[in-house]
Amino acid sequence: MRSREVVTGRTILTVFEHGEDFYDALDRTCRTHNIRQGYIPTFIAGLATADLVGTCERLDNPNAPVWSRVHLTNIEALGGGTLTYDPDSDTIQPHIHLTVGLKAHSASAHTSHLLAATVQFLTEMVIVEIAEPALRRVRQPDLYDVPLLQFP
Repeated sequence: MRSREVVTGRTILTVFEHGEDFYDALDRTCRTHNIRQGYIPTFIAGLATADLVGTCERLDNPNAPVWSRVHLTNIEALGGGTLTYDPDSDTIQPHIHLTVGLKAHSASAHTSHLLAATVQFLTEMVIVEIAEPALRRVRQPDLYDVPLLQFP
């Protein structure tokens, strides 16, 4: 277990518009407000499409991460996550998890890591900036090269 008290900065409210790419809109929000790291306590979204990590196939190694995707359409979503910054590539690295309900299928649900999405009607999100410590994602070769959150 690792833990650390954080110093929070600003709180930013953002609305993604109908038809926008979710991750492009998130990146633009972070760049507009110069957010390099933070967390998203929760957000609500209507999404035309979303790709989540998942599979319907038998897993050769159930302990290994799943890298395939499930494509979903016409959904309502609730999510949250963290944001880190990679100075080498000058990019924000979001880690977003999402629970979605398929509107056309009795709101049956899926939950996983969000890979891609297109906004349908709205996405309303609050971002809380973390001023310190510096957050990074470091790939862990001994854990299937998964990038894990690190901080001093």
